[in-house]
Amino acid sequence: MKIVVIGGTGLIGSKVVTKLNEAGHQAIAAAPNTGVNTITGEGLAEAMSGAEVVVDLANSPTFEDQVAMDFFQTAGRNLVEAETAAGVRHHIALSVVGTERLQASGYFRAKLAQEKLIEESPIPYTILHATQFMEFLRGIAQSGVVGDEIRLPHAFIQPMAAEDVAGAVAAVALAEPANRTIEIGGPEKFYLDELIARVLHHDKDPRPVVADPAAPYFGVVIDDNSLIPGPAAKLGATRFDWWLENVPPPPRR
Repeated sequence: MKIVVIGGTGLIGSKVVTKLNEAGHQAIAAAPNTGVNTITGEGLAEAMSGAEVVVDLANSPTFEDQVAMDFFQTAGRNLVEAETAAGVRHHIALSVVGTERLQASGYFRAKLAQEKLIEESPIPYTILHATQFMEFLRGIAQSGVVGDEIRLPHAFIQPMAAEDVAGAVAAVALAEPANRTIEIGGPEKFYLDELIARVLHHDKDPRPVVADPAAPYFGVVIDDNSLIPGPAAKLGATRFDWWLENVPPPPRR
């Protein structure tokens, strides 16, 4: 079947497109650089023509409150309109474990607004809540830089490898709509500050990681439950130690 992957050229999207095509489906990578723009509507109708399933993996260009809200609401409405016209029978969106607990952040308020649009639309859906990707751990380190050290909360995180996230997304794309939110996460739980220290040690980065309960996680003060999925979450197979040794860091820009 034809499956449109919005954000299909990104970290998760490119892997999802590959997995679906290898499974014998026609997966289309839809992104501004392939001529499909969910904000302006450019190329949307053409991309949706004949599609049975749409996977939305697109993300706001920034974490700025209003930019994120405008992005998710505009893109969400445009997708509902285009999918309804095309007769799409399943909409899948990737969101974040703990979104409802992170509402002090404008970005997560925008993600929640996106989810409500999906739930209220006429299209059957599945929302996937994923824990943080292992591939973004170095970005978390950078977000915590204060002077010559990195300050992060001593709170639990259960990161998931991008390959496992993509596998979970592809599986949901080939399943019937759940019409609810499903949680996915990594197989191991760590304290955030200790995990980042391990990444920096592996990278031979000498900066110290300081546990600071007041340090925000992308603008939000978190506790041990903020980023952790519930007991019914489906867990990926990739363990952190294997990932750290075998998945190279992205090239520095």
